[in-house]
Amino acid sequence: MNDVMSGVKVVEVAAWTFVPAAGAVLAEWGAEVIKVEPREGGDPQRGLITMGLVPAGRGGVNYMIEMPNRGKKSIGVDLKTPGGREVVLSLVETADVFLTNYLPSARRKFGIDVEDIRKVNPDIIYVRGSGHGTQGPDADKPGYDGVSYWSRGGIGSALTPASYTDGIVAQRPAFGDVMGGMTIAGGIAAALFKRARTGKPSVVDVSLLGLAAWNLSPDVTSSALYDKPPIPTFDRSQAPNPLVGNYKTSDGRYITLMMLQGDRFFAEFCTVIGREDLVTDERYAEPMNRFNNRSELIKTLDEEFASKTFAEWIETLKPLSGAWGPVQNAYDLHTDPDVVANGYIPMVTSMSGAQFAMPVNPVQFDEEHVVPPGAPEHGQHTEEILLEAGFEWEQIAAYKEQGAIL
Repeated sequence: MNDVMSGVKVVEVAAWTFVPAAGAVLAEWGAEVIKVEPREGGDPQRGLITMGLVPAGRGGVNYMIEMPNRGKKSIGVDLKTPGGREVVLSLVETADVFLTNYLPSARRKFGIDVEDIRKVNPDIIYVRGSGHGTQGPDADKPGYDGVSYWSRGGIGSALTPASYTDGIVAQRPAFGDVMGGMTIAGGIAAALFKRARTGKPSVVDVSLLGLAAWNLSPDVTSSALYDKPPIPTFDRSQAPNPLVGNYKTSDGRYITLMMLQGDRFFAEFCTVIGREDLVTDERYAEPMNRFNNRSELIKTLDEEFASKTFAEWIETLKPLSGAWGPVQNAYDLHTDPDVVANGYIPMVTSMSGAQFAMPVNPVQFDEEHVVPPGAPEHGQHTEEILLEAGFEWEQIAAYKEQGAIL
């Protein structure tokens, strides 16, 4: 774990992935993150395996609870009880950040809204993650990333091919949640910096809908400029730059070329692939001729790439100074040499002792590779957290007897 946020204490009252993912990033940066879970059942994602929605991995690992909760401490609290609320407010008194994704109505019901938290700690940074923002008609409407980000936010529409006939393509798990969590963590870092400089705490808001609009900035901006949704710019066979695109190898894999300055790299590219003749071919020798004959050139490059395997092209293109890369899937990333060298997917040990590979957040400080501990068990640190907060054993026992804590 890094230590850039050592000494920062975060109280997280949140569930699922979007906002808890922010807590995981802060924990990897060195903050102490206390995850407040419902006394009964805990974070709903703990039940995904028993519900059959997520298959148990090797060692019984529930990756959907591990991913957004690594490195935290867990306390089980029933916020519906006066004692449970007292416990949370006591933890807040010494915290730097309060992090939540509870809807406004739930925050008011449990007495953990901005004014409630600021009453016991006026200097705390209050952070809300939401589906649709805090000021519109749907501010109190629930929204997972599949609703607020992928569907309503336009991401699914943007990534669905025109030839697709079954609505929009399905998103991958937590597709917007993990990027949203990273965004929240960045906002918290900025708020901590502001407080250190000015002494003024902030209320920080990030929504999945706003994140989608940000992700689609070029499409969103251009659609209003041209008064219509963005459309595919070019058919592949008519792409203006043949050195930008995906080419299929003889074994059915793909190589992506991304040499945006086609004129600059054309001669070098042709030399590397062993087609120096294309450099002097009158159809391609000059930029304008190359543009006018681009469909023919793309067809020629298709034939070239179809003549070698994926592995052969990886070796062939290594000397090329322009940008290119292999098209990989998630499993391929485990053995990608640069992923391995940079420590992007370390081996993590769960609380049960099972080892598994899991990506860490992409920010590195001083070239340190982070290897976080696994996610806590439900309520694993209840007594430890309360003792550190100054509670006596008798008080803890009383709260347990009342059903306020796990």
